[in-house]
Amino acid sequence: MTERLAKFHIGQVVKHRYFPFRGVIFDVDPEFANTEEWYEAIPEDVRPRKDQPFYHLLAENSDAYYVAYVSEQNLEVDATGDPVEHPQVGELFGELKDGIYANNDVLKPH
Repeated sequence: MTERLAKFHIGQVVKHRYFPFRGVIFDVDPEFANTEEWYEAIPEDVRPRKDQPFYHLLAENSDAYYVAYVSEQNLEVDATGDPVEHPQVGELFGELKDGIYANNDVLKPH
């Protein structure tokens, strides 16, 4: 088995490559770990490969705050430096510095 490192990490602010939303990563799956129903709901012509990291985001767009599950191939760094306004960011993260949120004690191993 080949070890693959995730391109992005917990606390990093990212944006979707094609859709107008951004967010902060709060968890990473080394490969697809959602339901088959969720996967099949994605149109086949834009369906991502399963053999790559998938990221859980506290996401936001101009209309809503939500949790998103996004493949690595569909993310890129958000270089705006703007904070993510999702209401749960403060529960999981501390200060934003250079596009990365500091971990709160909630995410540190006990």
